[in-house]
Amino acid sequence: MSREGERRRRVVITAGASGIGREVALRFALVGADVTICDVNDHHIARLAESAPSIRAVKCDVTDAAAVEDLVAYAAQAMGGLDTVIANAGTAGPTAFAEDVSPEDWEATIAVNLSGQFYLIRSSIPFLKKEGNGSIVTISSAAGRLGFPMRAPYAAAKWGVIGLTQTLAMELGEFGIRVNTILPGSVEGDRMQSVLKERAVHSGISYEMAREQEIENVSMKRLIEPNEIADLIFFITSEKGRSISGQSIGICGNLEVLR
Repeated sequence: MSREGERRRRVVITAGASGIGREVALRFALVGADVTICDVNDHHIARLAESAPSIRAVKCDVTDAAAVEDLVAYAAQAMGGLDTVIANAGTAGPTAFAEDVSPEDWEATIAVNLSGQFYLIRSSIPFLKKEGNGSIVTISSAAGRLGFPMRAPYAAAKWGVIGLTQTLAMELGEFGIRVNTILPGSVEGDRMQSVLKERAVHSGISYEMAREQEIENVSMKRLIEPNEIADLIFFITSEKGRSISGQSIGICGNLEVLR
């Protein structure tokens, strides 16, 4: 049993060695969950293994369907089952006007942000059905409900994630499996820094000005901390969230518009 009185959860998280994924993994591990993460970055995997040795970490590219299937099979075997699946892997994609986005950049962004989530969930469903219950969380974005100039591939993928999530909630509800998506706003971290730097270059402004613009249309005038997203995911996948399914849950400080 965990510290909160629930049975020990068995969790798989993609891109779990840094950023939001790392915070989510640590949140579950803190209460004694059995956690398996994957990542593509060897440095991040090594750093997580050193700081949190209880978390099982493997290298996996989520755009490789066969590799994801192997990851899920390994995690389920190692943990004696699977009941919580968090499709966290994502990429910012290019910052450019649509006519300047190459087909290669388009396909790479969709592959990680949408196909990678599908591959994880598809491989996990048989294990979740065996349990007769479970929870799946996908990661969309505020860009999944708003237009996002200069980020067409990213926005298209994140809108797709919402459609995928709502469809899966309908398909899997009768098996006791909940499916929800989180829509983060602008999250502190390396990815956001990279996006802001690219925007500054394309717009001919300073990094500081780009950052100010990022929070200008956030009602609460702040960026989101990764641990806030981890807390939300932990809640909706817990017994306390047992009737939450098919939902797109924003955590963005009320982001009014993207630009």
